[in-house]
Amino acid sequence: MAAVSSNEGYAFTKPGKDSVTLLAGLGVEGDVHAGVTVKHRSRVAQDPTQSNLRQVHLMHQELFAELKDAGFEVGPGDLGENITTSGIDLLALPVGTLLRLGDEAVVEVTGLRNPCLQIDAFQEGLLRQVVCRADDGTIVRKAGIMGVVTTGGVVRPGDAVEAELPAGPLRPLERV
Repeated sequence: MAAVSSNEGYAFTKPGKDSVTLLAGLGVEGDVHAGVTVKHRSRVAQDPTQSNLRQVHLMHQELFAELKDAGFEVGPGDLGENITTSGIDLLALPVGTLLRLGDEAVVEVTGLRNPCLQIDAFQEGLLRQVVCRADDGTIVRKAGIMGVVTTGGVVRPGDAVEAELPAGPLRPLERV
């Protein structure tokens, strides 16, 4: 794990921390998006009783190098993620993958982050870099994945991240 971040108030970026505590069924302790029901403003406006499938936002550090090559400066927490990973292809994981983080914590992958226009307020043109079209016309979302905490625990930069694929047919990630 490259970095951990959280923010108790609504802001696009999340400051880095020495550690964060994941709470089963809730998300990152003290983070504005923690909770059993949705906390993202647009989702609350649609239906505040929806289950929160976006308790934890994970992003791969390798995206930052790709963005740098395109002329953008982005680092851990800048795009609102809670956990920045390195060396694991998050976007290729199927729904239901269990991510074992550090000594105890487990996050179940629920889907892809669907970034909004706020990302262009952070850096103009960034949205086109993290949501684009493949040659076949399908939409490609690169802004990380979302998950729910199934087992709580403290996670820190430098902790291991291990992926355990679900049994049965694998379902590709879709936006949540």
